[in-house]
Amino acid sequence: MRLLSFLALLLITTSSFAQEFTRQDSLRGTITEERKWWDLTHYHLSVEVLPNEKRITGSNTIQYKVLEEHNLMQVDLQAPLQITKVIQNGQELDFSSEGNAHFILFTEKQTPGSINKVTVHYEGKPREARRAPWDGGFSWKKDANGMDFIATSCQGLGASVWWPCKDHMYDEVDSMDISVEVPEHLADVSNGQLVKIDRNRNKKTRTFHWTVKNPINNYGINLNIGNYVNWEETYQGEKGDLQVSYWALKPDEAKAREQFKEVPRMLEAFEHWFGAYPFYEDGFKLVQAPYLGMEHQSSVTYGNGFQNGYLGRDLSSTGWGLKFDFIIVHESGHEWFANNITHKDMADMWIHESFTNYSESLFLDYFFGKEAGQQYVRGTRTAIGNTQPMIGPYGVNYQGYPGDVYYKGGNMLNTLRTIVNDDEQWRGVLRGLGEQFYHKTVHTSDVENFMAEFLNLDLTAFFNQYLRDRRVPTLEYYFKDGKLYHRWINSISSFDMPVDVTVGGQSIRLTPTSRWQNQEVTGNELKVDLNYYISTLQSR
Repeated sequence: MRLLSFLALLLITTSSFAQEFTRQDSLRGTITEERKWWDLTHYHLSVEVLPNEKRITGSNTIQYKVLEEHNLMQVDLQAPLQITKVIQNGQELDFSSEGNAHFILFTEKQTPGSINKVTVHYEGKPREARRAPWDGGFSWKKDANGMDFIATSCQGLGASVWWPCKDHMYDEVDSMDISVEVPEHLADVSNGQLVKIDRNRNKKTRTFHWTVKNPINNYGINLNIGNYVNWEETYQGEKGDLQVSYWALKPDEAKAREQFKEVPRMLEAFEHWFGAYPFYEDGFKLVQAPYLGMEHQSSVTYGNGFQNGYLGRDLSSTGWGLKFDFIIVHESGHEWFANNITHKDMADMWIHESFTNYSESLFLDYFFGKEAGQQYVRGTRTAIGNTQPMIGPYGVNYQGYPGDVYYKGGNMLNTLRTIVNDDEQWRGVLRGLGEQFYHKTVHTSDVENFMAEFLNLDLTAFFNQYLRDRRVPTLEYYFKDGKLYHRWINSISSFDMPVDVTVGGQSIRLTPTSRWQNQEVTGNELKVDLNYYISTLQSR
């Protein structure tokens, strides 16, 4: 009764969002009683992929630390995949299912502080991706030579679409082993470092064993199967030698070798702005995939056609978007914002996408200068919708986040940089975020509070306006008797952001509020610094 009442309230309070929520969304998006009593410490995911049948079979051994005494564990796995059995200490356990949530009943006492393991066996034909990576699952494709070309993608949809796990962002597993068995003529590329390859001669298959030493979020875990060629290089980065590995289909090797030269440039720019690449122990891989691309941790996937821009297009319409390969830069930017710093709840998707959208501007800034980067981010404003707030509803499986978390978010950050007006301090706050929240999951409030404290600014109204209100603040102004009158409208009542303007050739920083203010000026024409994402209205 309590859960049903909560769900009814949720449907009322989230009516302004496009997505309607079900009990399954609550089971996915809530830190339920059956989740919170145990902390993930290690996964060993073992999967056999059968391309001819579009079928998989395997198991996931879940190692966990008991935080509270409890005997019921929630594990998620989406239909049509099915759990076949659950084993702990050699004993088969009972479990019940409610849609995609499965509840394992333990017979042994779960003692707080103890480290235990449970193995979940499963099989079936996983959901086939309809429009990867936006509507994910398994992509069963063929390469130019007719050989199997297979990959997973599952952001939003959830990792449980292809393997059983604790499918909530708040609890990242500390480390992981991944074993993938494929036909012997194919290779699998997953996350972390390749430990060994077993040849299973009786089955004419090979098993690729990967190990991930760093915490990793569920949707960042992937498999990529194809007729790959592999080459490597060592990048001399902030933390020393970083192993960089490339995987491309054999027919595309020449094009990939040329286009993938973008990777060291990306690392150079982002280590400058954001700090050391967060996963040196796991290396960095760029892997060709049969869809556009995705930010899988230490295993970034690529399908941008070996060309600059976004499938050859400049999303900013400024020309600057054709100076870099969008997928290599954007998806790799997520290694810092999404994989290193990860939101606890899907409602806070802006943390992933706003900073990463802004990373495109910073890449250009590093190689072509500040004005190039700012022209680019300003050019993306045509894609902003302002139809709903960037922060969504909490505690549900929220997948309807607006595109504004990309372009509006990037422009919000560029606006804040302009307010700060000190590029070294701005770089310091970006690097500080990576240090403060290294390998952590966060709420919006964590990011807000850190940035405000680091910059010594009260950013409450700023973030409330840009994150929690859909409107673009408008600077209303007029000139009278040698004075400039100004105020904020189309904004929250407490909005008090400063703004840089030029009047009569003189640069002025105004400090408008929702009430009229005035100051003496020479001239009667006002120009606002274009890097502020606002509107203007000259009245009277």
